Amino acid sequence: MTSIRPDFPMHVSVQQARALLAALLPDPGTETVPLARARGRTLAADLQALVSHPSATESALDGIATREADTLTATPGAPVRLRVVGESRAGVPFVGTVGSGECVRIYTGAPLPSGTDAIGPVEQLRDDGPDHVLLARPASAADVRQEGGDFRVGEAVLRPGVLLTPARVALAAALGHAEVPVRRRPRVALLSTGDEVIEPGRPLRPGQVYDSNRYGLHAMLEECGCEVLPLGHAPDSPEALARAIEAAGGADVLLTSGGVSMGRYDFMRDLLLERGRVAFWKVRMRPGGPALLGGWNGLPVFGLPGNPVSSLVVFQVIVRPALTGQPVQTLRLRAATPFRGLPDKTAFWRGVLREGQVYDYGKQGSGVLRSLSDANALVVVPEGGAVQAGEEVEVILL
Repeated sequence: MTSIRPDFPMHVSVQQARALLAALLPDPGTETVPLARARGRTLAADLQALVSHPSATESALDGIATREADTLTATPGAPVRLRVVGESRAGVPFVGTVGSGECVRIYTGAPLPSGTDAIGPVEQLRDDGPDHVLLARPASAADVRQEGGDFRVGEAVLRPGVLLTPARVALAAALGHAEVPVRRRPRVALLSTGDEVIEPGRPLRPGQVYDSNRYGLHAMLEECGCEVLPLGHAPDSPEALARAIEAAGGADVLLTSGGVSMGRYDFMRDLLLERGRVAFWKVRMRPGGPALLGGWNGLPVFGLPGNPVSSLVVFQVIVRPALTGQPVQTLRLRAATPFRGLPDKTAFWRGVLREGQVYDYGKQGSGVLRSLSDANALVVVPEGGAVQAGEEVEVILL
């Protein structure tokens, strides 16, 4: 096995690994995309309101628009009688001024007519002839939406770095934007390695496994908005691995799985040590300790472990936030079962959320891929810590 040179850090923390990977990634640059294709992208610049919202003072209810002062005495037993002088609906506002003792029928989202300042809900009305209504309670100014109450023209409403969720895409449309500036999608070359790994659908020989990492990682890369350049699979051969790495030209980063641990045939590690460069090797975490960050002719290379659970967990907690620029989202929940700690590693145990609490999934082996399908959370136990039942614990939702 290649001897390990002491010119790079060993056993970095999860936070250090994340920061070192982010620092090696090139600036993705920006592009402008139509709003219909903006979901899941990261905003690259301030998005200012081109209009105010609401664009006019409007009603939040169906009913009548009138003067609040004219209705203060209204009760079910002694309703106030108002003369109806017109109507206001969305897109067709009432033109004119409403006088004392008058009202206008109004519908949700319609502009408030001049002279009115309150809404009487339709549930409190009854007709009193063709031109009058009876109002059984005072009209309320609280049912009026003020112009610009949501946002005003020129206001920077969405900031750079936010993820454009469906709600934010809708907000961008309400701001008046047909297209938005976003970070260019990172181009990620993806390579799986190992003599034992074969394509699903082929018959398995003794000692072989199906290539679950390639498909799981491809799906995760697409889920976090990356452009994936699939390189397929390379056997455990320095020459084959070197050719595969060379084929990653044009990518922002190469993501590999397998070949980075301490075995005799972990050639990806040896190749980067001998012909590339290494930024770190091994992360103080479980599962997923034998992860490696390096470079090859200017191309950042992140080597994930070959064990499928380790590979996907490392992606979730280190690679995803570095690629997207979005921090790992966590919350605090009560532990229904204890979670053991490790003296020198951060543990990411698979957990199951149920009734507002998190339970230990049980099977925590790095090869138990089914656990990541059945579990819906990673329970984070810091180095040297432990969590007892009933205590709060940090949780990453899957």
